[in-house]
Amino acid sequence: MTDRYSVIGHPINHTKSPLIHGLFAEVSQQDLEYGAIEGGLDGFEAQVLGFRDAGGRGMNITAPFKLRAFELADARSERATLAKASNALKFEHGKVYAENFDGIGLLRDIEHNLQVPLAGRKVLVLGAGGAARGALLPFLAAGPAHLVIANRDLAKARTLAAEVTDPRVQVCAYDALGGQDFDLVINATSASLVGELPPIGPEVFDHALLAYELAYGKGLTPFLRLARESGVAQLADGVGMLVEQAAEAFEWWRGVRPETRPVIDRLTVPLD
Repeated sequence: MTDRYSVIGHPINHTKSPLIHGLFAEVSQQDLEYGAIEGGLDGFEAQVLGFRDAGGRGMNITAPFKLRAFELADARSERATLAKASNALKFEHGKVYAENFDGIGLLRDIEHNLQVPLAGRKVLVLGAGGAARGALLPFLAAGPAHLVIANRDLAKARTLAAEVTDPRVQVCAYDALGGQDFDLVINATSASLVGELPPIGPEVFDHALLAYELAYGKGLTPFLRLARESGVAQLADGVGMLVEQAAEAFEWWRGVRPETRPVIDRLTVPLD
C-alpha cells in the first residue's frame, strides 16, 4: 500500500516540496505519494487531523502554520520546542509528533555542501524570528566561537538568547555591529522577501567567508549584492537548506536518507 505524505501552507502554489520528495522517493525506491494542501486559516488543525485519519503518515508545514503545528502536536523535539514551531509532523500510534529540521538543514548545507565548518567561527545571524530560532541549537552544537544575534527588537533577541543560556550567544543592535569581525553572516530576516536590505552596512562583511541568504530562488538579493560588493567570496541562498531539511524529514519518516546534490543542482537559481 502506498504511503501518503503532504505539505500544507497558505498559499501553497509556490511549493517545491512535492517535486523534492518525489525525486527522493524515486532515487531511494520508496513507495509513497506526496501532495500539497492549501491550508485554511480557520481550519488548519482539522485539515491536519483529517489527513492523518485518512491514512496520512506525515506532513511538512510551511508558512503561516508552523506555530500552529507545534501547538497541535502531542510530542515535540527539543529543536521544535526552542523554535516554538514545527516544519514536519509524523503520525504514529494515534499521536502527532513535531520536529523542526530548518536549522539542521541549514547547518548541513553550510558544512557539508558549502564546506564551511562552524567550529571556532564567529557567526552573525540577522533576525530573531522563527528562522533564527530553528537554527540556534544545531549551530551551537557545531561549536562556533561565538554567535551574535542582531535584531531591531533587542528584547526579542535577548529572550531567545536567555532560552539557550549559552555564553557564546550574544545579542546586538544593528547599529552596534561596527568593529566586530564575522566569518559567516546569515540573513534570517524577511527583508529579502520584499526586496529590501536588512539595516546593516558593508563592514559586517569585512572578514566574512560566507554570506548566506535564507530566502531562495530570488537571485542576487540586496543582502547578497552588498556581500558581493564587499568582497565576500562565497554567496549562497536557501535552496540547499530547503533540500537538506526535506531530506531530514524524509529520513525521519522513512528511515532512508536520500542523496541531495542532484536535487539542489536542479533547483538552484544563478545568483546574478
